[in-house]
Amino acid sequence: MNTEELWQSYLYEVNKVSNLTELQTVKVKFLGKKGEVTLALKSLKDLPPDIRPEVGQKINAVKKLIEEDLEKKEQELAQKALAKKLEQEAIDVTLPGFPLPLGKLHPLTVVQHRVVEIFTSMGFAVATGPEIEKDYYNFEALNLPKEHPARDMQDSFYITEEVLLRTHTSPVQVRVMEKFAPKLPIRIISPGKVYRRDDDATHSPMFAQCEGLAVDRNIRFSDLKGVLLTFIKELFGPKTKMRLRPSYFPFTEPSAEVDISCVMCGGVGCKVCKGSGWLEILGSGMVHPRVLEMAGYDSSQVTGFAFGMGLERIAMLLYGIDDLRLFYDNDLRFLQLF
Repeated sequence: MNTEELWQSYLYEVNKVSNLTELQTVKVKFLGKKGEVTLALKSLKDLPPDIRPEVGQKINAVKKLIEEDLEKKEQELAQKALAKKLEQEAIDVTLPGFPLPLGKLHPLTVVQHRVVEIFTSMGFAVATGPEIEKDYYNFEALNLPKEHPARDMQDSFYITEEVLLRTHTSPVQVRVMEKFAPKLPIRIISPGKVYRRDDDATHSPMFAQCEGLAVDRNIRFSDLKGVLLTFIKELFGPKTKMRLRPSYFPFTEPSAEVDISCVMCGGVGCKVCKGSGWLEILGSGMVHPRVLEMAGYDSSQVTGFAFGMGLERIAMLLYGIDDLRLFYDNDLRFLQLF
């Protein structure tokens, strides 16, 4: 095949090309290791020496033309491919976007926010403290010395003999009193996580509490009753009734359990309240004089009240839930109900 035939053969093949893949096939056919141009150059050795240089120049000239044409053709096809891709993938920026699912607050977080909102509206400040606590603040400063039988009421997670995961948020109250004594007044709530060795339908190894404390001169039990009644009616509705029952807590004296009229039956009696018409929601009482003294206050001049509630218990009553463990199962079907 002479150079003119070689060039015409190339033009015939390249004119049929419609994409980059076909172009690469043509390139290999003419310029590859076994391509026609390559074979033509190799066949020069079989020609007479006197015409070999002239034929070689013509073949190289055709080779250059093919290379230049291939490069030009490649650019054209690449531009066409890009234009086609852009046309196919064109985005209409005027179309509405895909809505993303919005997250929600966990029901316990919602309840905690509501409880905090109610108490802060009554002048209480929010105080926090460490969840890994010293035995002194968790027990001794709350009138629970070592070997006190009431410690058995709170089966605890000890890290060392003197360090444990706090079993209630009462240590925050002690720390606040120590920090500010003998200044007055003190009005705080302390929401947070606590830990005990419990795990069943109504107990969890980790749960949330919110405790409250007020310390000042001339604080009376009636002040405690008024604060709790206001809280209950704000949270559960104005028709909710409250009942106080004598109880025992080492860190308060006198102490009382606080019941509310059943939120399910309105106090008539149902299976939730076991026919009594009442539901227990929290414990309370006047701060024990020994607790005040250990924190740095003169119990002959200063009095105070304290209360504490489990936020899971409050949430279960508000939402009609009978198994506390649902709050911690991370089941989206349950969480999406709120």
